[in-house]
Amino acid sequence: MVSQIPEGKVSTYGTLARELNVPKASRAIGSILRANPHPIVVPCHRVVMSDGQLGGYGGSKGVGRKAALLRGEGVEVTKGRVDLERYLFKSD
Repeated sequence: MVSQIPEGKVSTYGTLARELNVPKASRAIGSILRANPHPIVVPCHRVVMSDGQLGGYGGSKGVGRKAALLRGEGVEVTKGRVDLERYLFKSD
């Protein structure tokens, strides 16, 4: 699921939880992604909080690295937040 989020787009922990039919599991999904042993291969940096805040990042250098990865993909990060109206990935 996370691997389907294209470069330049983000999804939210809550969206992923709803897609898994476990709508109250957004925190659990965050914990799972934080433990991701392959943070670039499985692009967990493309998952943010429901208000656009970056949230955590388990890869090296934490949330600063998450912001840098997103910026490198063309996603604007301003004050630790992504504009979801502009960058939210909507699967069909």
